[in-house]
Order: sequence, then structure tokens, then C-alpha cells
Amino acid sequence: MSSSGDIRIPSRLPLLLTHEGVLLPGSTMRVSVDTARNMQLVRSRLLKGTSLKSTIIGVVPNSRDPEHETEELPALHSIGTAGLAVQVVGSNWPKPHYTLLITGLCRFRVEQLLRERPFPVAVVQQLDKLEQYAGLDSGDADVSSELGELSQRFYEVALQLVGMLDISVPVVAKLRRLLDSLPREALPDVLTSMIHVSNKEKLEILDAVSLAERFKKVLPLLTRQMEGLKLLQRTRKPRLDDDRRIIPIRKGGGLAPGQLSMEDDGEEEDSDDTSLLERRVRGSNMPEAALRVCLKELKRLKKMPQSMPEYALTRNYLELMVELPWSKSTTDCLDIRAARVLLDSDHYAMEKLKRRVLEYLAVRQLRNSLKGPILCFVGPPGVGKTSVGRSIARTLGREFHRIALGGVCDQSDIRGHRRTYVGSMPGRIINGLKAVGVNNPVFLLDEVDKLTKSLQGDPAAALLEVLDPEQNHSFTDHYLNVPFDLSQVLFIATANTTATIPPALLDRMEVLQVPGYTQEEKVEIAHRHLIPHQLEQHGLTPQQVQIPQDTTLDIISRYTREAGVRTLERKIGAICRAVAVKVAEGHKATKTPSSSSSSEVTTAQEGGNKGEEPIGGSVDLSLPPEMPIVIDCQALKDILGPPVFEMEVSERLTLPGVAIGLAWTPLGGEIMFVEASRMEGDGQLTLTGQLGDIMKESAHLAISWLRTNAKAYQLTNMAGGPDPLEGTDVHLHFPAGAVTKDGPSAGVTIVTCLASLFSGRLVRSDVAMTGEITLRGLVLPVREALVPLSRHPPLLWQVGFTCTLTSKPVLLCQVGGIKDKVLAAHRAGLRCVILPKRNEKDLEEIPAHVRADLQFVATSCLAEVLDAAFDGGFRGPAPSLAPPPVLSKL
Repeated sequence: MSSSGDIRIPSRLPLLLTHEGVLLPGSTMRVSVDTARNMQLVRSRLLKGTSLKSTIIGVVPNSRDPEHETEELPALHSIGTAGLAVQVVGSNWPKPHYTLLITGLCRFRVEQLLRERPFPVAVVQQLDKLEQYAGLDSGDADVSSELGELSQRFYEVALQLVGMLDISVPVVAKLRRLLDSLPREALPDVLTSMIHVSNKEKLEILDAVSLAERFKKVLPLLTRQMEGLKLLQRTRKPRLDDDRRIIPIRKGGGLAPGQLSMEDDGEEEDSDDTSLLERRVRGSNMPEAALRVCLKELKRLKKMPQSMPEYALTRNYLELMVELPWSKSTTDCLDIRAARVLLDSDHYAMEKLKRRVLEYLAVRQLRNSLKGPILCFVGPPGVGKTSVGRSIARTLGREFHRIALGGVCDQSDIRGHRRTYVGSMPGRIINGLKAVGVNNPVFLLDEVDKLTKSLQGDPAAALLEVLDPEQNHSFTDHYLNVPFDLSQVLFIATANTTATIPPALLDRMEVLQVPGYTQEEKVEIAHRHLIPHQLEQHGLTPQQVQIPQDTTLDIISRYTREAGVRTLERKIGAICRAVAVKVAEGHKATKTPSSSSSSEVTTAQEGGNKGEEPIGGSVDLSLPPEMPIVIDCQALKDILGPPVFEMEVSERLTLPGVAIGLAWTPLGGEIMFVEASRMEGDGQLTLTGQLGDIMKESAHLAISWLRTNAKAYQLTNMAGGPDPLEGTDVHLHFPAGAVTKDGPSAGVTIVTCLASLFSGRLVRSDVAMTGEITLRGLVLPVREALVPLSRHPPLLWQVGFTCTLTSKPVLLCQVGGIKDKVLAAHRAGLRCVILPKRNEKDLEEIPAHVRADLQFVATSCLAEVLDAAFDGGFRGPAPSLAPPPVLSKL
């Protein structure tokens, strides 16, 4: 740094008024500029100036708040600092302002103010140069000797202050070098800007024009700073006071008679805390690799002061390592009979899932070291996948923990964050183990098919290690950075569809399909579980309200249409709320022949006992009512409103060109109408209803097959010609146009619909069908298809499998959905189902009472399909194959 005597500043300087601090020569300060005068100075001199001279400005302290700036210029401080603006940064938030980085050069005195607008400009006189030569080089031996002693004393005190600091810190090392390189007369200003002093004290140092006065004013400030450092060191490293003594302890363990222990309480508490943590680490039975890491971190912890931020991070890490269940586990309940009873009491139906749990228990009895299976329950919403996982944990006597994965897009949620990041934490797997406190819980990974991908990684890829039995014995969380054994954890994943699960992840799981419930199963579930639960939730008892099975069946068939029972439970809850209002009001309706059609609720009657309206308008709610409120069909309509779903099958099939197909969705099976009409034209085929490419191809296949066999089946166009499309346009529509549809198994339905249109015959109103077709007229099974999949599919009506047309990747999806489709036909009241012959084996999964209500026709070619779909068979040559078998009961 140049000596102040070498500095030459202009005689006229623009003045920058500051209120945030005081700039001293030799120091650097950031100044925020937001007042009108100061911003005009920056724009005119600093941003437009090109010479070094234009960047030298005068910095004058200002005591007035800039928020109360007026047109009048405040009184200027007589002493200021000439500064060099080395950096200018502008910003518009929260309001327009500039930030200047200014280095102080020397002091000046304001001699005359030349102007106030647009920014103040004054005539100034440089002070440091004049004082320096007057003080050190004046020739006065006494003054020079006194100044030399002051500067030497000041230098020694500054060396002591720097010696109390950590020289390994770069800033401290740089300050130590500055003490040797700077001129002595510059040290007071530089050190004052670096130690903790108030703006008022800095202003006093700025006004000290005399160098000797400056040394005298800064010396007490350095002494005060040294005392503060000494006090801080005593706080961080407690030591005994002068009047305290360390008393020797006798060999017996007690203190010498008449003597007291004077050890510092804080030091003893810290030592005991660290020792306790060390004992917990050694007693946690963690593996050798994890123990070595913990002991290393513990050794670092003992050397850290508690004020360091890393101290808390290291301690949190060690406490987590201690709390993890490295070797703590629960004992499985292997009583198969008790497990069977518990599963049957918790869930009705679901025989496949129950059988798999009992198989696991049986194998565990034969081999104790069995690894936990990786199960994946796939089925529509509301069928009990999550509650089955909780029941499995209760059956095994294990802890249960649920991890919701829907919408998770960061792999750190699975693997955790590295400890180098601020706010790092372990992943959900390790957090779940810490929460349950054992290493063999039941983990439910809910909605695994709804994982998403983002810039933070793919959580589905992070799950590959977790759900791989050959790898999860050494799962490494990024936060722990040591392996943890997950092989004893029973992982159960749930999903609505396998279409959005990556193939590598799906390959690691044992998929168990959980189909929707039949109407009879829903009735049983409602009376065993849903109704008692809702009565308890609404404060009612079976003596106050009764819902007969016929009413429950009406709710299922006319007010709900779902594979699960969630909507059914909500409808039952609505009934309970309506009854709760009646009970709370103290009213009971009596069903009589004259009022049965308008009653909301019916009161059960026994013999000649008649219900009466309560007298006085109040009842004792602590006592049960005399007779329960029975919900009948009329009460159901009054409470829930008109039926939402009406059976419209027979009305829809009153004209030729309509057939019923069967569709599969992630919410269960559905029936789907296919409609066709023709008009004069030039032989074009129009397809509507948001159809995918595969379904469009099925429609073209159906048209080609019918045109090829038009003569054999006597199919004609509108003019009676042999070609059905000659001079005729055909429009094929799939209702529910807002829902995307795709899949090959609608082929037989399209052929039947078009055959009905071209022949003018009606399709049987009690028949539904499914199956893929070929150009030669064969019927292929509903099994496998190459479908384009999306990671975020909308809710679709998908025929035979799950599919969307919003992405390019292709995946082989093996979902037939025969059971769901048959259940949909049964719910719709149909009596006959036409399906491919090679899907006969799928009928074994259908409940016996459903098979008894339906007639199944297994077909291998389209001729058999048409014969079964029309009353009396379809016109044409006798089929060369044997008649289609009728599978009425299996």
C-alpha cells in the first residue's frame, strides 16, 4: 500500500452521504445507495466516468435517516474520507438501489460547498499528508520521540491482539502480514475498521487529525478487544478460578476429610455427556464397519468446540447410529391356525393373499433364516391392499410402517442426503427403521406405481437395491454411509397398475393381483365391517338403526359402481348421518299403509305395538329408542337421492349396430357399448371416442374380415350390393368420448357390432364379449400385448390391458383382466359372456356363485362368436369346426 504522503486527490470532490457506517483511510466498506442525491452521483460520475479521477469521491458521514430525506441538504460533517469506488452493483429489488465497494484513501476537510443539486460538490483540503509531514518530519525532536514511542507501543499491542487469534485462519494470517508491511501511521485506521467498535467511536477516530491523538484513541479500543477475547477463551475452555483448588482424592474413592471437589461443572457435564454417548455407541451391537466409523466420528467430536456448526451435525449422526435397530428384532408368531383366524376376521375374500401369508409362515417354521419376501399387491383402489398389509404385520406380530411414495420425485427420499449438504437427513427407509425400533418390521411401500422422475433423480431406480433380496443385506444410505441389513424386512408394495412400474423394479417383486369384489362379497363386507364401523363413528348402535341386506344391495348396484368399497362406505356414512339427525331431534317415523310411500325411515314393528311421536318434543337420548330405524328403499331414495346408475342395457340394444364389450381399467372391469351407423358416401370409415392406434387397427381388421366374408354371411350395402362399403360410409363410435380407450381385445365386439349393422339384426341384449381377432377370423386370448406406456397415465378405459398414447416407450404388459371383466358383466345384470377359448383357465379365479349366474361361451373363431351373439345363430354356411362349448358351470 502506498504511503498517504503519495496520495493526491482532486481539490473538488462529489460528496456521498452515508448513514450505515464510517469509512476510514486504508479500509474497505460496502455502501448501499438508495437516496436521490447519492443515486444521481453514481449515475453521473461512476457509471459514465472513464478516468480514474472520476471514480474518486468524498464519503461524508450523515446522521439523518435516508427515509426522511428532504429537499434541504443536511448539515455536513466537516471531516470526510476520500474513497476509490472499485465496484458498482445495481438491483431493482425490493427497490432500485446501488451497492458500492469503496476503499478509503485519506482524510479531507470540507472547505466550501459549491452546489447541492443534483448531488453535492465541495472544495476539499487533504489532511493526512499535511499532518504526516508536520508530525514526523517537523524537526521537533520531542514531538517525533513521543510519536515514535506511541507507534511502537501501538505496534506491540497489535501484535498481542493478533497472537490471540488462530493464525491458521486466512484472514488472521493476512492481518499478521499487514502489520509488518503497512506504515505505522496507517495502522490505527486499518485496525479500527477490523475490530468491534461503534460508529460513534469510528467517527471520533476519523476526527482525530493529529496522528498522536489517533494512536491514543485507538489504543484503549485494542485493549478492550483483547479483554473480550480473553473472556471468550475462558468461556470456551473453562479453567479454575484463583481461589479454587483441585483436591486430591483418596484411594478409597472418597475425598480427603474437610476437603471439597472444585472441578468445573460445565466441563464435567460435557465430559459425562460424551462418555455416555461413547458407551451407547459401544453397546449398540452395530457391525464392525459401522462401529469403526462411529468411533472415528466420536474422536473428532471430542476435539470440537460446541460452538462449531459441525459439532451438532456430528452429534446428530452419532445419535441416529445409536438409535438404529442393528440387532434388535421381534419374534414372529408362527401359529398358522391363529394367523388364519386373524386374517379371516380382518378381511373377507382375498383368498390368494391369505394363502401367500400362510405359506410364508409355514416356511418360516421350517427355516428360521428365511429372507423377507418382496410382495406387490396390484389392484383397483379401495379393495383393501393397504389394510391387508397392516393385518399381515399384526398376524406376524411385527411392527408396521407405511411409506407413501405417491408423487415422490427425489431419489434422496429413498437413499437419503449426503452429510455434506445443509439440512441433510436419512432416507425414508432408515427413518422408518428408527421409528419402529426393530430390524424386521413390515414396510408398506404405498402407491409404488405413482413414483415420478425429476432432475433430482429417479426414486424407482433407488428402490432397486432396497427391493432386491440379493442386495438389500448391505443397503447403504447416503446419510449413514455404512451398510445396513434389510434382508429381514418384509416389504409389501401396493399399486393400481403395473404399467407405470419400471420393468427392472417389477422384476424384483412377487406380483399378487387383487381383483375387485363381487356384489355378494361387498354385501358381506358391508355388514361385517363397514356398517359396524360407521355406526361407531357416528355414535349409533344397532338398536337405533338397521340396514337390511336388500338395501345394501340397492346401494351397491344403484348408487356405486366401483371395484372396491370406498364409495359404499361413504354412502353408508351418509345414511348414518341422516339417522343421527333424527335420533338427535328425538323423532321416530312410523311406517303405516297410508304413509309408507313418503316415509324417510321405517320403524320396525312387532305384533301390535305401534311407534308414537314423542310427546313434548324431547326424548331421553341416554336410553335407546323403543324400536330401531329400518332403512328401506324409499328411505334410501330420500337420503341418497335418485339412483345414480340405472341398468340401461336393454334400452341401448333396441337398434341394429350396437354390441356390448368388456373393458379393463385400473379401477376394475367395465362394460362398454360399441355403436355403428351407416349412410350414403364413398366407403369411408369414421372412428370416434378417443381411440388408440391399436383399437383403430382392430376396427380396420373387422371391416376387412366382414368385406371378405360378406357373400357367405349375406351382408349388403344400403343399395343391396354385395360389398358392404360400396357407396356407404360407416361411423363407429365408442361412448364416453372424454375417456381414452385402446387395446386389441375389442376386436370381437367391433365385428359383432358391424355384422349387426350390415345384416340389420339385433345383438342379444344379455351378451357381452371380449377377445382379439386376426385377419383370418381367429379369436386370440386376452393375455399379452405390446403397449406404449406413460409414467403419468390418465384414468383410462383400457381394453385388456393398461395403455396410453402419450409416450413412445414400449413395454410388454401381461394383464388379461378376465376376472374383472366377468365381474363387470355380472354387475350389469348380463347373463352370457363370450370369451376366447384359451382364456377358459382364467375362469377358475371367478367365485362359484358368479359362475353359476353366468353362461360362458368359449370361442376360437369369429363364426362361433357371431353364432353366440345373435338369437338363432348368424346366417351363413355351416361352420367347419365343432359347435362352441357352453361352460355354464365350472
